[in-house]
Amino acid sequence: MYLTKKDAMSLLCSLSEAKKMKVAVMYRRTMGFAGSGALLGAMVGGPPGLAVGSVLGGLLGSLSWSTEFKPVSHILKGLPPPEQEKLCNHVVAKIGNLQWRDVQHLTKLVMGSEALQEQLLKLLEGYVNKELRTSVQYGD
Repeated sequence: MYLTKKDAMSLLCSLSEAKKMKVAVMYRRTMGFAGSGALLGAMVGGPPGLAVGSVLGGLLGSLSWSTEFKPVSHILKGLPPPEQEKLCNHVVAKIGNLQWRDVQHLTKLVMGSEALQEQLLKLLEGYVNKELRTSVQYGD
Protein backbone atom coordinates (compact mmCIF):
# COMPACT_ATOMS: atom_id res chain seq x y z
CA MET A 1 0.00 0.00 0.00
CA TYR A 2 1.16 3.56 -0.72
CA LEU A 3 2.11 5.68 2.30
CA THR A 4 0.51 9.11 2.19
CA LYS A 5 1.91 12.19 3.89
CA LYS A 6 -1.03 12.10 6.33
CA ASP A 7 -0.34 8.43 7.18
CA ALA A 8 3.39 9.09 7.70
CA MET A 9 2.65 12.00 10.03
CA SER A 10 0.10 9.90 11.93
CA LEU A 11 2.64 7.10 12.34
CA LEU A 12 5.39 9.47 13.55
CA CYS A 13 2.99 11.25 15.91
CA SER A 14 1.85 7.92 17.41
CA LEU A 15 5.43 6.80 17.88
CA SER A 16 6.55 10.10 19.41
CA GLU A 17 3.55 10.10 21.77
CA ALA A 18 4.22 6.50 22.83
CA LYS A 19 7.84 7.40 23.63
CA LYS A 20 6.81 10.74 25.21
CA MET A 21 9.21 12.72 23.03
CA LYS A 22 9.50 16.44 23.79
CA VAL A 23 11.60 19.31 22.50
CA ALA A 24 12.70 22.45 24.27
CA VAL A 25 11.32 25.61 22.66
CA MET A 26 12.71 29.00 23.67
CA TYR A 27 10.43 32.04 23.72
CA ARG A 28 10.31 35.51 25.20
CA ARG A 29 8.03 36.03 28.13
CA THR A 30 7.66 39.78 27.72
CA MET A 31 8.76 42.38 25.27
CA GLY A 32 9.56 46.07 25.56
CA PHE A 33 12.11 46.18 28.36
CA ALA A 34 14.55 48.33 26.38
CA GLY A 35 11.85 50.81 25.35
CA SER A 36 10.40 50.99 28.86
CA GLY A 37 13.85 51.34 30.37
CA ALA A 38 14.72 54.13 27.94
CA LEU A 39 11.48 56.01 28.68
CA LEU A 40 11.87 55.68 32.43
CA GLY A 41 15.56 56.62 32.25
CA ALA A 42 14.80 59.70 30.14
CA MET A 43 12.08 60.83 32.55
CA VAL A 44 14.29 60.40 35.60
CA GLY A 45 17.76 61.29 34.33
CA GLY A 46 17.37 63.19 31.06
CA PRO A 47 19.70 62.27 28.16
CA PRO A 48 22.19 60.28 30.31
CA GLY A 49 19.23 58.46 31.87
CA LEU A 50 18.00 57.56 28.39
CA ALA A 51 21.25 55.72 27.65
CA VAL A 52 21.42 54.02 31.05
CA GLY A 53 17.73 53.06 30.90
CA SER A 54 18.14 51.57 27.41
CA VAL A 55 21.13 49.49 28.50
CA LEU A 56 19.44 48.23 31.67
CA GLY A 57 16.21 47.54 29.81
CA GLY A 58 18.09 45.61 27.15
CA LEU A 59 19.83 43.52 29.79
CA LEU A 60 16.53 42.73 31.48
CA GLY A 61 15.04 41.81 28.10
CA SER A 62 17.84 39.40 27.34
CA LEU A 63 17.21 37.62 30.65
CA SER A 64 13.50 37.21 29.95
CA TRP A 65 13.83 34.11 27.76
CA SER A 66 11.95 31.05 28.94
CA THR A 67 11.96 27.41 27.91
CA GLU A 68 8.83 25.42 27.26
CA PHE A 69 8.73 21.72 26.42
CA LYS A 70 6.42 20.78 23.56
CA PRO A 71 5.52 17.27 22.46
CA VAL A 72 7.16 16.30 19.19
CA SER A 73 3.73 15.28 17.87
CA HIS A 74 2.56 18.91 18.17
CA ILE A 75 5.62 20.09 16.28
CA LEU A 76 5.05 17.50 13.53
CA LYS A 77 1.41 18.52 13.09
CA GLY A 78 2.46 22.14 12.59
CA LEU A 79 5.11 21.48 9.94
CA PRO A 80 4.62 22.98 6.49
CA PRO A 81 3.62 20.51 3.73
CA PRO A 82 7.09 20.39 2.06
CA GLU A 83 8.68 19.39 5.39
CA GLN A 84 5.99 16.76 5.95
CA GLU A 85 6.66 15.41 2.46
CA LYS A 86 10.40 15.21 3.19
CA LEU A 87 9.73 13.24 6.38
CA CYS A 88 7.25 11.01 4.54
CA ASN A 89 9.92 10.09 1.98
CA HIS A 90 12.32 9.15 4.78
CA VAL A 91 9.64 7.02 6.46
CA VAL A 92 8.97 5.20 3.18
CA ALA A 93 12.68 4.41 2.95
CA LYS A 94 12.68 3.05 6.52
CA ILE A 95 9.59 0.84 6.35
CA GLY A 96 10.70 -0.68 3.06
CA ASN A 97 8.59 -3.59 1.81
CA LEU A 98 6.42 -3.88 4.92
CA GLN A 99 2.91 -5.12 4.05
CA TRP A 100 0.11 -3.17 5.75
CA ARG A 101 -3.60 -2.44 5.23
CA ASP A 102 -4.12 0.97 6.85
CA VAL A 103 -2.30 3.39 9.12
CA GLN A 104 -3.57 1.67 12.28
CA HIS A 105 -2.17 -1.66 11.05
CA LEU A 106 1.12 0.00 10.09
CA THR A 107 1.37 1.64 13.51
CA LYS A 108 0.73 -1.72 15.19
CA LEU A 109 3.45 -3.36 13.05
CA VAL A 110 5.96 -0.61 13.89
CA MET A 111 5.13 -0.72 17.61
CA GLY A 112 5.74 -4.48 17.53
CA SER A 113 9.19 -4.11 16.00
CA GLU A 114 12.01 -2.69 18.10
CA ALA A 115 14.19 -2.36 15.02
CA LEU A 116 11.63 -0.26 13.12
CA GLN A 117 10.94 1.86 16.19
CA GLU A 118 14.65 2.51 16.60
CA GLN A 119 15.04 3.52 12.95
CA LEU A 120 12.06 5.89 13.04
CA LEU A 121 13.13 7.38 16.38
CA LYS A 122 16.59 8.08 14.95
CA LEU A 123 14.90 9.68 11.95
CA LEU A 124 12.84 11.95 14.21
CA GLU A 125 15.80 12.83 16.42
CA GLY A 126 17.94 13.64 13.40
CA TYR A 127 15.21 15.84 11.95
CA VAL A 128 14.71 17.71 15.23
CA ASN A 129 18.45 18.17 15.74
CA LYS A 130 19.18 19.31 12.19
CA GLU A 131 16.08 21.23 11.12
CA LEU A 132 14.77 22.59 14.42
CA ARG A 133 18.20 22.95 16.06
CA THR A 134 17.10 21.55 19.38
CA SER A 135 17.31 18.18 21.09
CA VAL A 136 14.77 15.53 22.00
CA GLN A 137 13.95 14.52 25.56
CA TYR A 138 12.05 11.38 26.53
CA GLY A 139 9.59 10.80 29.34
CA ASP A 140 7.68 13.08 31.64
